[in-house]
Amino acid sequence: MAQNKVGKQTWQFAARPVIVSWGTAVGPMEGQGPLRDQFDMILDSNLFKGDKSWEESEQRLMQHSMELALEKAGMKAQDLDLYLAGDLLNQIITANFSARFFGAPFFGLYGACSTLVEGLAIGASVLNAGYVDNVGVSASSHYGTAERQLRYPTELGVQRLPTAQWTVTGAGSYIINMSGRGVGIVCATVGKVKDLGISNAGDMGTAMAPAAYDTITVNLQELQRKTSDYDFIVTGDLGELGLNALKELLASEGHSTNNVCDCGMLIYEPAQDTHAGGSGCGCSAAVLGYLLRQMLDKKFQRVLFVGTGALMSPTSTMQGNSIPCVAHAVVLESS
Repeated sequence: MAQNKVGKQTWQFAARPVIVSWGTAVGPMEGQGPLRDQFDMILDSNLFKGDKSWEESEQRLMQHSMELALEKAGMKAQDLDLYLAGDLLNQIITANFSARFFGAPFFGLYGACSTLVEGLAIGASVLNAGYVDNVGVSASSHYGTAERQLRYPTELGVQRLPTAQWTVTGAGSYIINMSGRGVGIVCATVGKVKDLGISNAGDMGTAMAPAAYDTITVNLQELQRKTSDYDFIVTGDLGELGLNALKELLASEGHSTNNVCDCGMLIYEPAQDTHAGGSGCGCSAAVLGYLLRQMLDKKFQRVLFVGTGALMSPTSTMQGNSIPCVAHAVVLESS
């Protein structure tokens, strides 16, 4: 009989793993947004000096974000007992190539843009079970690499749909352990795949909203809470259209949505003309650092952080398939 499960989908962590350190690295577009002072590293261009491709630069973003997290924690790579990482590229090559530099036992993860929260949930679980002492979690995306793989290469100059979101060029890495001071991961709600038949790859926010709604309402039901029991409920990358759809779904069930927001709406200014907001693994990965600072400054006590992922591929999109989606959530509490 499972001892640490509440209901069917929520895991409670009795030992309370703690996010003790993080590092974030972003591109110039993100560095011009409202969170510009919250990032640890901002590139001058979408390419690192000397790199020949966007894929190389995305890998270096992830690597540097973890190096920053380790440095701020006063740790070295050999202190990591487990490294969990993922991205959007074929066979998660950014994560695989970054793992070469750390020499830690490694699990590559793929949950599309829910990957960071997937990593936080798995990392907290193995810590809570006593298998490891220190876990590193990373996720990344890059505008150039994602457009080339999932939509159209930017060199083609294809006009973007008004419903489209701007893939964040950025990476975030987080170190979790049981002995440090920081923000606790109290529990996780593991999402189910939801597919309402939406096939428009240019409107992923609307496709993901039902998965976010399902996971949030399951979390509320299984923990016997209301949305107002959280200071902030933040989704990963629904953007404007997806966030509006989520709020409508929650409001239809009588839930208050005053404290519901989305990382894709926080990372860019309206004047930057990203159309429907930000997206990508790097969206929630970069914004979480800002949220953790807010929690350490006592502006928020309890946050429900919900990673959202559109589980499509270039093959499924070209074959006209619908977009299955998933959302995972972790409850964060400041100590």
